[in-house]
Amino acid sequence: MEQKDYLLREIEKIGIMLKSILNSIFGNTENLALTIETRPQETKEIVLNEVGFDFDRFLTLDETTSKDYISHFKGFNAENLETLAEIFFIIGKNAKSDKKKIFLEKTIELYKLCNLTDKTFSFERENKIDQAKKALSYRQ
Repeated sequence: MEQKDYLLREIEKIGIMLKSILNSIFGNTENLALTIETRPQETKEIVLNEVGFDFDRFLTLDETTSKDYISHFKGFNAENLETLAEIFFIIGKNAKSDKKKIFLEKTIELYKLCNLTDKTFSFERENKIDQAKKALSYRQ
């Protein structure tokens, strides 16, 4: 019982943190481009400090190792993976950095992992995978 409560708390904690990151990115409507450009470092620090998830390390991992890395975090259910994928997509699509390709590739990996984790077909998720692929091919 305690283990289940712990897992639920971890899932909720990660979900709240990821959603607050998304809200902070979209909360400042004055200059969205500037906000997105300055948020990646802040986002990395928040996620690392709160959960121990290292964006920079995750970006260097291949697909199989990425799945293993994610699996070590007890709070990443399908919903939280989708939120993380959305954060990666926003950063990858809008960033003016050399890592945009990597962020978009990781976005696709995360959405595919959501599909494996959730076992429920989602048109919205498939649409986001297509958007990430289009943004990736547009960037190349």
